[in-house]
Amino acid sequence: MSIVTVQLGQCGNQIGYEVFNAICNDFHSTHGLCSKKENESYQEACKERFFSEEKTGVPVARAVLVDMEPKVISQTLSMAARSGHWKYDHQSHFCQKQGSGNNWANGYSVHGPRYRDVIMNLVQKEAEKCDRLSGFFTVMSMAGGTGSGMGAFVTQCLRDAFPTSFILNQVIWPYGTGEVIVQNYNSVLTLSHLYQSSDALLVHENDAIHKICAQLMNIKKISFRDVNQVIAHQLGSVFQPTYSSEGASQYSRNPLGDLMESLVPHPEFKMLGLRNIPQMSENSLAYSTFTWPGLIKHLRQMLIANAKMEEGIDWQVRPPLPGHPVPPKASPNKALHFNTSIANLVVLRGKDVQSIDLGGFRDPALYTSWLNPQEAFTIWKTPRAFNKYEKSASLVSNSQFLLKLMDNIVGKAWNMFASKAYVHQYTKFGIEEEDFLDCFTTLEQVISSYASL
Repeated sequence: MSIVTVQLGQCGNQIGYEVFNAICNDFHSTHGLCSKKENESYQEACKERFFSEEKTGVPVARAVLVDMEPKVISQTLSMAARSGHWKYDHQSHFCQKQGSGNNWANGYSVHGPRYRDVIMNLVQKEAEKCDRLSGFFTVMSMAGGTGSGMGAFVTQCLRDAFPTSFILNQVIWPYGTGEVIVQNYNSVLTLSHLYQSSDALLVHENDAIHKICAQLMNIKKISFRDVNQVIAHQLGSVFQPTYSSEGASQYSRNPLGDLMESLVPHPEFKMLGLRNIPQMSENSLAYSTFTWPGLIKHLRQMLIANAKMEEGIDWQVRPPLPGHPVPPKASPNKALHFNTSIANLVVLRGKDVQSIDLGGFRDPALYTSWLNPQEAFTIWKTPRAFNKYEKSASLVSNSQFLLKLMDNIVGKAWNMFASKAYVHQYTKFGIEEEDFLDCFTTLEQVISSYASL
């Protein structure tokens, strides 16, 4: 089954490009470290999932590109075409000459309705090219205007037009220090609207990815492209083909459906986080060896201690022992000590994946009490290595990982709202104070639900 990617705004288009590029590089990789037959079935599954075939033989990304300014889209189209390995359909994009001015309301209330039919026609055409549609993967930022406002609007349109298809929103959480003065408003409005129409939100924090670039990838002058490539690598490590059940003879055909089934057992809990190890510069990789027990031990502790990367993990954090009193529930504004999970998915790629002990992830102490740990933990695996790493492991987690950040961003937005700062910029585009209050209520409920796990 195929996934249609919808790239929204500058950030969404730049990351979308890097995702397809990472997938294509992996597709052509000579480091697969598996049998020829295995590699061929992996490539076939990958192609069906992300690309359609043209007569010229160049794979065409199953994607729709949307931005209110033409510059990034034209760069993205030409970079893909120049690669020679893949390209975008030159008719599957939409752009205008004016941006949304970092104003969520402008993207959502003005540009969205004005251009809805054109954009949804492009999406419909892309969906019709799929023999079987798994669903939609939207890529967007929360801080700006087009990605966030248009993104929320387009997601609602997707839900209306494709009520039975899965929708996964990949969302970029803004830098804490702030790129945009109204980013907290934009973020609150985006999250609350996506919560109504999306099946799940897969969140990447700019600050965390920036740290990975600096400390693990050893990049001295970090550009947005460096950050986007790390995000793309992490996404590829999950969405490239895998066997989703023990003893399966063919690659999973419904990646979004499998993901939702594994990780979103209740519509109140839709926030997914992604961690991937190892991640390092190519220079370091040449001198590194990895063992599965070591990788799994680190990945489990990253989950427990809510660490975003393997460097600087707090090894003191432990799950509560059976028979001992459970520590009091976390209040969202206190530093979380132990990160309680609803569900976890571990994706393993590379040599000897059949022999790995993952019992530590089945520990009932990791999970909320209302789910059976056997159902809360899922493994996907493939002997095909990913992106130059002989062994790699990814963790997609529905847990309390975002609790503190969410509480923080809602608190900052509320403080601005209470003093009516910049509210007029939204009301002039039709977003009233009641709309803000509804959004705050929605997110307070989400925060409360996760805090009570």
